[in-house]
Amino acid sequence: MHATAYHSGLDHLRPQASFLATETSTQRASYGPQASSSINTSGNLLPNSSKIAFNDEYVVPPPQVPKKLALAVVLPVYFTVIKPKNQRNTVTHASPSQTTGASASPTPSSSTSGNSNGPQTLPTTGGDGSTVTADDGRVSDPNDPFNNNAQPNSWTPPLNQSWTWGQDHIYGVNLGGLFVLEPFIVPALYQKYPGAVDEWTLSSLMAADTANGGINQLEDHYNTFITEADIAQIAGAGLNWIRLPVPFWAIETWPGEPFLAQRNQTYMRNRYIERLFGWCRKYGIRIKLDLHTMPGSQNGYNHSGKLGQIDFLNGVMGIANAQRGLEYIRVFTEFITQKQYKDVVPVFGIMNEAYLNTIGRDQLTSFYLQAHTIIRGITGFGEGNGPYIAIHDGFQPLDTWAGFLSGSDRVILDTHPYVAFDGGSATSPIDTGTGSDAGGTWPTTACNRWAANVNTSRSAFGVTVAGEFSSSFNDCGLFLRGVPGTAGVTYGGSCSDWQDSSNWSAGTKAGLLQFTMASMDALGDWFFWTWKIGNSTSGIVEAPLWSYQLGLENGWVPPDPRTALGTCASLGVSGPIFDGQFQSWQTGGVGAGTIAPSSTSNYPWPPATISNAGAAANLLPTYTPTGTIVSLPPPTLTASATVSVDPGNGWYNAQDTLGAPTPIAGCTYPDPWDAIDVAVPPTCS
Repeated sequence: MHATAYHSGLDHLRPQASFLATETSTQRASYGPQASSSINTSGNLLPNSSKIAFNDEYVVPPPQVPKKLALAVVLPVYFTVIKPKNQRNTVTHASPSQTTGASASPTPSSSTSGNSNGPQTLPTTGGDGSTVTADDGRVSDPNDPFNNNAQPNSWTPPLNQSWTWGQDHIYGVNLGGLFVLEPFIVPALYQKYPGAVDEWTLSSLMAADTANGGINQLEDHYNTFITEADIAQIAGAGLNWIRLPVPFWAIETWPGEPFLAQRNQTYMRNRYIERLFGWCRKYGIRIKLDLHTMPGSQNGYNHSGKLGQIDFLNGVMGIANAQRGLEYIRVFTEFITQKQYKDVVPVFGIMNEAYLNTIGRDQLTSFYLQAHTIIRGITGFGEGNGPYIAIHDGFQPLDTWAGFLSGSDRVILDTHPYVAFDGGSATSPIDTGTGSDAGGTWPTTACNRWAANVNTSRSAFGVTVAGEFSSSFNDCGLFLRGVPGTAGVTYGGSCSDWQDSSNWSAGTKAGLLQFTMASMDALGDWFFWTWKIGNSTSGIVEAPLWSYQLGLENGWVPPDPRTALGTCASLGVSGPIFDGQFQSWQTGGVGAGTIAPSSTSNYPWPPATISNAGAAANLLPTYTPTGTIVSLPPPTLTASATVSVDPGNGWYNAQDTLGAPTPIAGCTYPDPWDAIDVAVPPTCS
């Protein structure tokens, strides 16, 4: 029996990085990194030798697949991406990938891209061996901007074909730090503003810095941190999904909240989030949209918007903040359920990492049930009607979610397994040579800890994915534990060893590669956290274990994720196997949307009690649903003289007309971000 998530015909394959020996090497005495010549910077994935007049065109090379793999399976994607307005005489084209038993790629849409020899017709969506026109933010084809024919590789169905849960594998990365600015992902922004510890304080300090552009500096970040080249590289790395963290302030902010409010600017108008949707559509990459922040903070972490206390479903303003959260879930659902986006964004994570121990299981269940009711009231029930709904495990064991809301419609359990935050010293050697025992005990630890639990959850709960994991076995990394970043670090060695990958030995990289592959295999469907870590002011990535891109460049992330399948079995780890079959209702079939009345009656909305409020829940402040609905605007498309294109209006269900939450006239509310054990105001519910 295997400990992998699903059966696979690739169990025997292993990536052979240049430093990975075919025989067992002498075990190193030290677990610390050793000197080498690799470069630790957050730049483009392309080596200098592959760059061809980067201002005009660029090539994304295929993953370096082991030779024995090339004869057995489809080669990974090879994208040649040609930037528009190219006036060069020579255009580099990719050679078609060699395939064995692959289905034909879908027919891409086309557009015309000029060069000095006259017009040239080039495909505008990705696929194996594609030459793709880069659009620099414009839609791929003005006559067909919502074409969903693309697929990133031959082992992933095109966007306009069904994803089969239990058979198709999620090989994904997060785009952390793009729209939700975590200190360890974008350290230079925080280093520029001493005192900034979260996006709340960063926004406040930026806003005061009018000489340097104020808070609008964030728009430079949105425009440069992730570009179309990144999405092409993601596809070229054999990946097929991204998880996209977004904040509630992409929709609106309320008075007192310092975040960059984008509704009246260009946040969704064919730029930023919507532009990213278009790039993913172009390369056939599916999106798990993830609402990462909530009013009042759902976990008190810096990536919730404000570091500190939890005022979401907790404290005097707990219900009122949750009302706002449900409204933002509603707005995003209305947008992504439109026909223009439903195939590109098939999963919606409705709240990231709610801290169940503070909020309470009953309270969180009530919220999840109410969100399910709202979402399915918009989309309808059953396969094809709106996105899957992903909920986080609340940092609780997976088996505690078995049987959760049985009869619900397409709910995914999202878990974030990290060994880095276990609280241990993590000093067991990972540099144990480049042979079969690379990684020491760490690869087996990943397999033993996660494979059985995740597979069991797929049977007991339903669809279960790892929304986050990383290559990190310790908690080292600049600002990983927050700003200034030293408090709470439990690693027993020197973190400086792990903040500069240019000093890592071949054995260290081999060990990290084996640990990463074991994690991938144990989890089955996964999103690595995260695609890219920005350089610090030192000019290097100081949290390298968390960068998929850097790992690809330097060899501790496999160039083809499929080769991770079978890693746990090769380590002798066995356990329950998931047969790939979910119950019908779990994937939108018969029985979906038939939650037992006992569940609905046991978990009313609002919850019967709220912790740290000092009063009964029915006495706590709430908002009234009479406000103006704030919807996300549709993109502005390039006009066409011959073709009429429907961009949508941002709102899928015209029958959904209930007003948005708004304060009750005459009521004085306490600070919704600081309302633990404060006095309950009168006449506010």
